[in-house]
Amino acid sequence: PWPVPRFEELTVAHFEQVRQLKPDVVLLGTGAQLRFPATELLVPLVNNHIGIEVMTTAAACRTYSVLMAEGRAVAAALLLK
Repeated sequence: PWPVPRFEELTVAHFEQVRQLKPDVVLLGTGAQLRFPATELLVPLVNNHIGIEVMTTAAACRTYSVLMAEGRAVAAALLLK
């Protein structure tokens, strides 16, 4: 579970939680609209050489399925609003 109800409520702690999963890449789905988080929020991922791709939630779900089928270590952090 990722307890982030809205994009505006993202914190560094949320990305630290995702980092603990030790993925190679994180897909951040930002709802129906593409929005980029502040760079300082991504520090836990960047400092641990974990890639992050930002896209709409629908695109993140599709991309997650493809990467999982390829056997990649991927995490999806999905926002609905």
